[in-house]
Amino acid sequence: MQNAKTALIRVWDPLVRIGHWTIVVGFFVAYFTEDDLLGLHAWAGYLVGGVVVLRVVWGFIGPRHARFSDFVYRPGAVISYFRDLVAFRARRYIGHSPAGGAMAVVLLVMLAATVYSGLMAYALEDNRGPLAPYVWQTPVQAVSAALVDEHKNGDTARKGEGRGDYWEDLHEAISNATLILVFLHIGGVLIASIAHRENLVRAMITGDKRPEPEA
Repeated sequence: MQNAKTALIRVWDPLVRIGHWTIVVGFFVAYFTEDDLLGLHAWAGYLVGGVVVLRVVWGFIGPRHARFSDFVYRPGAVISYFRDLVAFRARRYIGHSPAGGAMAVVLLVMLAATVYSGLMAYALEDNRGPLAPYVWQTPVQAVSAALVDEHKNGDTARKGEGRGDYWEDLHEAISNATLILVFLHIGGVLIASIAHRENLVRAMITGDKRPEPEA
């Protein structure tokens, strides 16, 4: 009988695995440090944004199971898989399942939206971050935070603050929606792990999964 350990195959490459856990850590650090540790919050957001961009690129040029072409399915296939999964009779996939792939894409979109809205709020409210030189309405306000403070009683500054409040509220709403998706993702992983009798969390750490049985 073949040893179970030697039967494992490599599914997730290092970039996918490291990127996945980096996003997990970066998102939760950013989520819980918004007001008290704004600098840490911003850098965690930069980290998440950078990894999201890298993951999207890797989704086109990476190895087989890292590519979007391997796990993006038609909506009907996603719904069918989810229905079967709830009934614990879903087909097992080596890479992402249709539902897992859909969640991965949605999370990437939501994380990108979270980072972008945060950058906009950071620029408009604090005149900081990479978008700061581009969001203010006059060149004077884009020079430095000191000049912005000098004009705080002006109409343009009030307009900037109002826009900052909008983006801050939007950033918070998207962040909370993303957090809900994260917990739904965790729930789906746990259900799939039980249904397919494999530890999907461990697979995302080691990169290895058992192969499909030979016909």
